[in-house]
Amino acid sequence: MNNKKLVFSGVQPTGNLHLGNYLGALKNFVLLQKESKCIYCVVDLHAITVFQKPETLRSNILETTAGFIASGLDPVKSIIFNQSSVSGHAELAWIFSCVSRLGWLNRMTQFKDKAGSDKEKASVGLYIYPNLMAADILLYKATHVPVGADQKQHLELSRDIAQKFNKDFNCAGFFPLPEPLIPKNVSRVMSLRDGTKKMSKTEESDYSRINLKDSADDIEKKIKKAKSDSSVIPDNIKSLENKPEAFNLLSIYSEVSKINLDKVLKEMSGKDYSYVKKNLTDLLISEICPVGKEIKKLMGDKTHLENILQKGSEKARIIAEENLKNIREKIGLI
Repeated sequence: MNNKKLVFSGVQPTGNLHLGNYLGALKNFVLLQKESKCIYCVVDLHAITVFQKPETLRSNILETTAGFIASGLDPVKSIIFNQSSVSGHAELAWIFSCVSRLGWLNRMTQFKDKAGSDKEKASVGLYIYPNLMAADILLYKATHVPVGADQKQHLELSRDIAQKFNKDFNCAGFFPLPEPLIPKNVSRVMSLRDGTKKMSKTEESDYSRINLKDSADDIEKKIKKAKSDSSVIPDNIKSLENKPEAFNLLSIYSEVSKINLDKVLKEMSGKDYSYVKKNLTDLLISEICPVGKEIKKLMGDKTHLENILQKGSEKARIIAEENLKNIREKIGLI
């Protein structure tokens, strides 16, 4: 782990992984492990910022791990583990809570979105979890973090905390300032029912998303019922500006088929949206169903998944403890 580029990212174990997770994160994780040292974490401590049933959380941790492996992550090439198994995450999060400023956290828009109108009932953990996210990254002195646009603000906070720690304890360069890795060609995958909202595990209707464990029949039904448009497919992107659902379907098709969106529009212009739906259904069945089958197969051997997490935790703990030893020395702890 001594080479200059070290990638860290985490996924919350909060339920079924879906197409948005697959296209927006998992496929990119697989590409990154081919060229960089990578640490991928099932961030179970983040999940408990809202109440989780213990048995559900345990199952979701293993299923998220299965999703990693089924998507192509290799536990030999990358470190794969669950966050709570390395206590250094919680320890460094507390240290960073003493470095981070209230004003910084007050600017975090995700807390406002997730807490809703009654912020007094939100957990303290939900408010300060950006400090834990900073600890996740900096515990390993990660230099690069693959993030979506909605997480970029939290990465900026990680950089602020790193800078302040380095300045406060007179250790310039001790923590790197992690850089975001935002895939250039990946469009955000939106809800199949509302093209203005991101595809989400928490949306009430299961028809709003394609889950990685969906059957071919499920995928066909969901795409058939997905909102699109009554007019024909246009020949330019500008014509889709006020048609978010139509744009979403075409963007997903472009991403899965690996064909530039402009080229997709030229090939499909003048056709009804039933045409793109039929082709998208076939593509998704061939891409997603094998992943879903592998997830189900892996979930049939939970001991194997637990062993992957245990081995990953052992590797992660070695790096974390070495860095924590130096952190404690810097701030004067014995």
